[in-house]
Order: sequence, then structure tokens, then C-alpha cells
Amino acid sequence: MASGLQYLESQRNAQPELAEWYTSLGDLYQRKLWHQLTLKLDQFVALAVFQAGDALIQLYNNFITEFETKINLLKLAHFAVIVSRQYADRGAAFNYLQGVIEKLLATKDLRIEEPILYVNLQIAAFKLENGDQKDCKQLLDTGKTTLDTMTDIDPSVYASYHWVSSQYHKIRQEFSDFYKSSLLYLAYTSVESLSDSFKLDLAFDLSLSALLGDNIYNFGELLSHPIIKSLIGTKVEWIYYILQAFNGGDLVRYQELSRVHKAALISQPALVENEKKLLEKINILCLMEIIFSRPSEDRTIPLIVIAERTKLSVEDVEYLLMKSLSVHLIEGIIDQVEGTVHVSWVQPRVLSIPQVKALRDRLDNWLDKVHTALLSVEAETPDLVAS
Repeated sequence: MASGLQYLESQRNAQPELAEWYTSLGDLYQRKLWHQLTLKLDQFVALAVFQAGDALIQLYNNFITEFETKINLLKLAHFAVIVSRQYADRGAAFNYLQGVIEKLLATKDLRIEEPILYVNLQIAAFKLENGDQKDCKQLLDTGKTTLDTMTDIDPSVYASYHWVSSQYHKIRQEFSDFYKSSLLYLAYTSVESLSDSFKLDLAFDLSLSALLGDNIYNFGELLSHPIIKSLIGTKVEWIYYILQAFNGGDLVRYQELSRVHKAALISQPALVENEKKLLEKINILCLMEIIFSRPSEDRTIPLIVIAERTKLSVEDVEYLLMKSLSVHLIEGIIDQVEGTVHVSWVQPRVLSIPQVKALRDRLDNWLDKVHTALLSVEAETPDLVAS
């Protein structure tokens, strides 16, 4: 018991600017106020002074080990994961985390499943960093099975699972899966808790995956998410405007942005390699915008109208419609004789503010028509209305 206090005393002398912290930690430790000590440690390890070097490793080995299984075990897992990231040698970090799992198992606590899963997800992340995709995937699959059998799971565990999954898909260039996993990660994470550089990188990767992902035709959810604002005022702001162009199916705007930001686009190999795919996607979104902008009673659209908006031939418009039908973005019938398409359904999507305003205007027009019809009925059949 004395060694932990001696360590705190030595640190208090070595780092007088942190003396109050060390005094408080020692006081809570001596009084065995484990919950309060956990909260204080949580604040302590978040200090900038611990973000580099091996200070946290020393803190863990010389102080936290003396009471580690007496505090909340998930909090112990949180501390262990933070400490593991300070090991320069990933092999040492892996061994350290395996040791933590053994300590958790030794407690025979009924609640160890969640903290062990949290630690294993960090091991999966280290495996991925070392290029071991197979072991990472195996740990993710095991983690998914465990999550499916648990209830009342802490958001941090979900966040960790979805983050490691997203990084696995990113390395494999599985854009759609990366997009889904990243949005799920953000669903369990406070954006305010993330650093500016982290938010910017994630916002850019999300934008890229939205553009390139198969069957991602709804950009509204991403554009309305707080993280996307991280792109504004940066060197990669251009991708934000391209997202907006795609969301609105604005082909002319996309072509203009492609010219203005040609150098930036060329610097992204994935965008260059998938140029044809991107053009097809924005044409499909242009088609959806044409359908959305028309009243529900006027959904029989001449193919020539679509051709003019998309700058495609009528034959290519037919292919575009068949593609949209095949991925269930729309439902309807193509009439090649009449040269029209009748759309009976279009996939719902998250609307931007301009799209919501357009919908409001259409509702206002519909209300005006209903009111006019009512007045007409009242004028023509006063006795029937009066009765």
C-alpha cells in the first residue's frame, strides 16, 4: 500500500504543477473511495501532459495496479486501453492488454464480459495496424456475437466496436461498409469530445465513402450531421460542396466544381478511378430530384425531359431508369412506345433545408387547390353545403 503513495509523493515533488492532483489521488486512495478515485483518474489521464511519453504507463504500473480490480471494471478497461496506446512497441502493448484480460478473468466477476470485449477490441485495432486483417476480423466477429447476446451495453463499447469495424473496412476500401460503421460510431460518440484533426479526417473519409459507396444515394443524413461542418474553411472544403451537388442531383454544379477543383480531385486516386461511377450516381440522383420535384399526381415523365436534365441520350436514360429500378430507388413502369416513365414510388430520404422548403411550397399549393375546390363546391351547391 505504501509503494503507491510513495510513487505519488515522488511525482508530486517532480511535478509541482500537478501537486494538487497527486494529493487528491492519494487522499481518495487512502480513504478507499474507489468511485471518486475513478472519476478523478478519468480527469487526470485526460490532461495534455499525459498525451506523450510513458507517464501513463508509469502511473498504471506504480499506482493503479494496487487497486485496479476494486474500481468499476469497465473503467479499468478504459484506463488499460489508454495506457496501451502509449507503448511504442505494439508487441508490448498487446502483452500488456492480455495481462489485463487475465486479471479481469481472475476476478470471477459476473460483469467481466463487457470490459474484456472492450480490451479485445483494442487488441483488434493493434492487429489491424500490424496488417493482420484476419485476426482483426476474427476478433470483430467474436465481438459482434458477444454484443448480440448482451443487454444494457455501455455506449463506449458500441463506439469501440464500430470504430474498429470502420477502420477494417477502410483498409479494405469497402466504402459502403466503412460509411455505415462510421455513422454508427458517431451515434455512440459525442462529436464535441473529438479533436479537430480527428473530426476533419473522419468527415473527409465519410464524404469520400458516401460518394464512392455502392447503393449510397442519400446524402442528407451526412450533410445534416455536426461532423460535416469540420470541412468548412479547410483545404478540403471542396468535397462538402460536391456532396451538396450530389444530394441535390445538380449535375451542372458538379461539373463546375470538378473543373474548379480539378487538382484536388486528381490527388484522390479513388475518385479518379471511379469517375464513371460517380457520373452514373449523380445522374441517378438527378433523376430522383426530377421525380421528387413533381407533384404526386404528375409522375408520368417524358424520357426526353430526363435526357435534357441529365445530358444523356434517351437510350442512356432508359438504362438509368432500369438501374434505379434494380436497386429499389424507384418503382414504376417504362413505356417505350410513349417515351415516358410512370413512377409510383420513390425512396424516402433525409431532406436538405432547400428541399424541405420546396416540399412546403408544394403543400401550400395543394392547400390552395383544396380551398379553391371547397369554395367552388359551396358556390355551386349552397343548399347541400348548408344542410
